[in-house]
Amino acid sequence: MQVIIYTKPGCVQCSATTRYLDDRGVQYVAADVTADAAALEAVQQLGYAAAPVVVADGNHWSGFRPEKLDEIAGAA
Repeated sequence: MQVIIYTKPGCVQCSATTRYLDDRGVQYVAADVTADAAALEAVQQLGYAAAPVVVADGNHWSGFRPEKLDEIAGAA
């Protein structure tokens, strides 16, 4: 399963999301929407305006969502 986390610098929820997955050994790709125009466009196309945006296994959401992250960790 590929997991992509769209982040931005100084984002507390972004840090909490990546730390949560790191603690559970889940591999992911982090894309900084402030440095990568394609990443920003992808987030906007999904309809989000706030980070983090997590995309995994065809699902996506915004914000720090431990219950969703647990689903990813269980499937990984």
